[in-house]
Amino acid sequence: MSATPGAQPLRGKVWKYGDNVDTDAIIPARYLNMSSVEELAAHCMEDIDTSFVAEAQPGDIIVGGKNFGCGSSREHAPVAIKGSGVSCVIAETFARIFFRNAINIGLPILECPEAVRATEAGQTLKVALADGVITNPDTGQTYKATAYPAFMLDLINAGGLVEYTRRRLQAGG
Repeated sequence: MSATPGAQPLRGKVWKYGDNVDTDAIIPARYLNMSSVEELAAHCMEDIDTSFVAEAQPGDIIVGGKNFGCGSSREHAPVAIKGSGVSCVIAETFARIFFRNAINIGLPILECPEAVRATEAGQTLKVALADGVITNPDTGQTYKATAYPAFMLDLINAGGLVEYTRRRLQAGG
């Protein structure tokens, strides 16, 4: 689904991973000399899931355990995820620097331990960012994550901090 993240629910197939998925697992260090989003996306998750790059579809959702995105502070990890077409990442918890980097580049992420524990790889999730509701149409279960404040939704909808700031400056505010 290519909708604006806050406007309509996101919907996608689940790619599920465990605890402590670090930034080297998301985008291996050997690719850090690449700068284009497309190049980074072509290697997203390849060391922990060789099928991800070939099979992931735009709109798919990554579900991770505790401490997702731990490791280095590089922005390459959320850039690679977003570039691969993933619409959202849901985890029990995120490493703080990954959380900040994801928001800064406009990648929606939600912490919801209940959804993580009850969701299996290959299922479908529907995510309403504006109210933090995560629905699993395969099981009929619904979960509640913390909804984004309006300014963060605006930042995500703009595509990240740089574009958000550019638009605000152009608008005179």
